[in-house]
Amino acid sequence: MILLDKPYVSQFLKDSIRQNALPVCDTERARQMLVGSGIATTDAADLVQQVKEGAITRVYCNSENAIDWIGENLAFTSLPETIDIFKDKARCRDLLRTENPDFFYRKVPFAELDAVDPADLPLPVVVKPSVGFYSLGVHLAATAEEWREAVSAIRAEVDEIQTIYPRQVLNIDAFIIEEVIDGEEFAVDVYFDDAGEPVILNILHHEFSSGKDVSDRLYVTSSAIMRERLPMFTAWAQRLGELAELKNFPMHAELRVRADGSIVPIEVNPMRFAGWCVTDIAAHAWDIDVYDYYLNNKRPDWDALIAERDGYIWANIIGDLPPGIKGADVQDVDYEGFASRFTEPLELRPINWLEYPLFAFLHVRVPMTDRSELDAMLHADFTPFLTMRVSAGAE
Repeated sequence: MILLDKPYVSQFLKDSIRQNALPVCDTERARQMLVGSGIATTDAADLVQQVKEGAITRVYCNSENAIDWIGENLAFTSLPETIDIFKDKARCRDLLRTENPDFFYRKVPFAELDAVDPADLPLPVVVKPSVGFYSLGVHLAATAEEWREAVSAIRAEVDEIQTIYPRQVLNIDAFIIEEVIDGEEFAVDVYFDDAGEPVILNILHHEFSSGKDVSDRLYVTSSAIMRERLPMFTAWAQRLGELAELKNFPMHAELRVRADGSIVPIEVNPMRFAGWCVTDIAAHAWDIDVYDYYLNNKRPDWDALIAERDGYIWANIIGDLPPGIKGADVQDVDYEGFASRFTEPLELRPINWLEYPLFAFLHVRVPMTDRSELDAMLHADFTPFLTMRVSAGAE
């Protein structure tokens, strides 16, 4: 069964629900997200009963906003406890302590951040909400002065960021301070079948403009990435599944691969794949419907797919609002101009910039031999695509 909630339900997900007859739980939010789609929801009590009887063994959330529903209605299952293990970054670190025994992390109440002495930290460090999402409230501090600046910035941001997502998705009551994880970053969509075996559906390389960049602007995938990373991430997921005793469970794991080949998770997001339906890029890159594959127990033939699709890079670009610009400052967006930065745009998804700090998601394809269009995105200023509102006092 599928639980739908804010912030975003893609047309691809709606089409998958319709084409594969996937049952959507009837909630007020699901009905809102499906307005005009013609998709009927299924009575929640009936679905809960089917879970109790074992007729439904797999649940998928497009958004972690729906997690509260699971806690309230599926408390008789192991899902709420398993979800909590991964939503709390400190608890997830505790689970994986044996895998990364030397990794420094410390959980601190928000009210006590000011009392942390940077001399006690193995600078550089990252500080972020222990329960968080989408790089909100995330800061890097390499010096004692930068630590104090990070704490000040967090205090200034708290009132704003906690209004964007519910507490089960973004909770600023506690923060986790952890050492900076060197290495390349990847995002992995994986589910665990009824035998606890991991099935990987997506591997995205998260690229950055610099060592201090903590944005989510660019994710890419390719046959070369899959060929190199699939074995190591499958083995890592196998170990994680054993530690947490995972079965019939989907997740989106953000991982760093160090120079020595060791894997350290940044965070593990339960019950979903890549957020904002970015996971749909698998349909462009690999012709995979991740929702159908997970809910109907399908496995990609990666050997065949990798061989068939050499020579290209598929990317997701997040059109984020430039620093200092709020949604209320923007009157309009030149979506055509934004997409035209690429020779082969595949799909543009406009986002309500008044409600969220971004205006679009864009899926594109570029040849492996020329990724200049992608490289330009890492440093691009998106301001030229925005028409700003004229202030009421302007003449």
